[in-house]
Amino acid sequence: MDLILLQKVTNLGNLGDKVTVKPGYGRNYLVPQGKAAPATATNLAEFEAKRAEYEAKAKGIHDEAQSRADKFDGASVTISAHASTEGKLYGSVGPRDIAEAFTAAGHPLNKSEVILGEGSFRNIGEYEVVLHLHADVETTVKVIVEADHR
Repeated sequence: MDLILLQKVTNLGNLGDKVTVKPGYGRNYLVPQGKAAPATATNLAEFEAKRAEYEAKAKGIHDEAQSRADKFDGASVTISAHASTEGKLYGSVGPRDIAEAFTAAGHPLNKSEVILGEGSFRNIGEYEVVLHLHADVETTVKVIVEADHR
């Protein structure tokens, strides 16, 4: 399936690129989310006519993500979880817990923006977490998992 990208998509291409993707990916994700349009002659001509508008919109989204990243610069959050005396958690701390903790601390964050390369945290300690706010914007924050003494 041939598509024209209407914004930058990670691991696929930049604004205005003509890409070939599997039909399900294009039909079920890229087109409904407004990230791409079918690469027909009409759509190509329409895209070229509105190229400046799409570029301005993409720049606005990027600038907003960059300003959010600046607010997260040096931010940290402490999460209390029930743990054994050896420091092993009963359960785990995952992206949802981290996103909720930052949102409660006044930094709105979606769980899909939290990247845990090694998986959920299962021990107490300090961790560096990558936040993927935009295709080009990432920042690192500190998450402290401490034992909840009940």
